[in-house]
Amino acid sequence: MKNKATILYIPHGGGPLPLLNEAGHTSMNKFLRGFSATIAKPDAIVVISAHWEEPVIAITGGQAPPMLFDYYGFPPETYQYEYPASGAPELAERAGQLIQQAGINVQLDPQRGFDHGLFVPLLLMYPQADIPCIQISLSSSLDPALHVRIGQALAELKSENLLVLGSGFSFHNMKVLMSKVDALTDEKNKAFEFWLAETCSDTQITEADRESRLVHWEQAPHARYCHPREEHLLPLQVCYGIGQSAAKMVFQDKVAGFITSAYQW
Repeated sequence: MKNKATILYIPHGGGPLPLLNEAGHTSMNKFLRGFSATIAKPDAIVVISAHWEEPVIAITGGQAPPMLFDYYGFPPETYQYEYPASGAPELAERAGQLIQQAGINVQLDPQRGFDHGLFVPLLLMYPQADIPCIQISLSSSLDPALHVRIGQALAELKSENLLVLGSGFSFHNMKVLMSKVDALTDEKNKAFEFWLAETCSDTQITEADRESRLVHWEQAPHARYCHPREEHLLPLQVCYGIGQSAAKMVFQDKVAGFITSAYQW
């Protein structure tokens, strides 16, 4: 029987800190390192990274994408990482056609490299770098409904043996994260995560309501506290658009002192 796609939204942590084994990332690292054993090895990986936004949706089209070290202020060794996975130009073209057929403008980018939204989690999940990868950008409009539509356009890929990875962070208030304050329980963080878990995983919610909640996510408790800017949440909307069903929460724990979660379709 042919394996079907796994759709997974994850936290990817703070810059390269997971690869430095920073203590606040221990539980996340354990989850990411162990995840590959829970699914069949994919034929290719499609990453929707929080760290790539374009006015027109873009897809990496190169055969051998370079590394893109899109962080700063970290130790010199964090600019020496390698993730020499090949690209997947044919898959990139097919994904682009599906998005275009949905009436959404898209373009292939043969030059763009792998940013840390791809190489940080994949160095933990698939360190052999032997699975072809492509990245799909977010829209710089940050329109949640558009990102659900992008996912719906890609839903045909569910029949293939792929890992679709929404690489973001379900709590991403950088000012609070950088404050180094590790409260026992941040009630605003907790309330948003409860809403997100219910929205993504409650099987009693209709798909129309689930989609509406994700499109209107700003109505969630303390939404703008948890996401002053939503680029780290939007990969989740793309994943939902592909999955179009209740997800399974596969991780929830503190990362860098705040509760964050991962969902699998």
